[in-house]
Amino acid sequence: MARISRKEILGDNLYYHIIARGNGKRAIFRCRMDYKLFINITHKYLIKFPLHIYHYCLMKNHIHLIIQTTEGWMLPKFMQGALQRYAYHFRKKYDSPGYLFQNRYKCFPITKENYLMDCGRYIERNPLRAYIVNDISKYGWSSFNFYANGWQDNLIVKPNPLYLELSNTDSERQKKYKEYILETRPSDLIEK
Repeated sequence: MARISRKEILGDNLYYHIIARGNGKRAIFRCRMDYKLFINITHKYLIKFPLHIYHYCLMKNHIHLIIQTTEGWMLPKFMQGALQRYAYHFRKKYDSPGYLFQNRYKCFPITKENYLMDCGRYIERNPLRAYIVNDISKYGWSSFNFYANGWQDNLIVKPNPLYLELSNTDSERQKKYKEYILETRPSDLIEK
């Protein structure tokens, strides 16, 4: 079956779940400074291409993002710029030849607005599923603390609109968000 062209699924003001994996599942982040560098590079590209990142999680060998486009054409330019720039620095720092990322990034349209929060939940629970942490708030490379604890985050300028609907006050929204993310569902207990 032929791959669908990105041009066929890209549009203005739409939501996308983006996944970029390390080539051969190898680590794309080796230390704290690598995560910080990726966040800084991504932040610079958000200024250049004003998209909205609503949720993210940077794992050792892959990246998850939920992005809303303002104009569809910006998404591939944003991803190309951020990933290439980061790969350049990684190869230079670690004297690592070849491709850092496996193929092109995956781009899944989020067509149902109610899935926007569930997809964010899935993304932010990655460190739990991978047994990296027992407490998501201890994982510093995701959007969880922005929503659950009110922490400043350079990648999130505009919160998920469904998050804003949880309550009229920040403290109540944060409480409800934590409950929503931390609630154990039967599907969370299935080994991946």
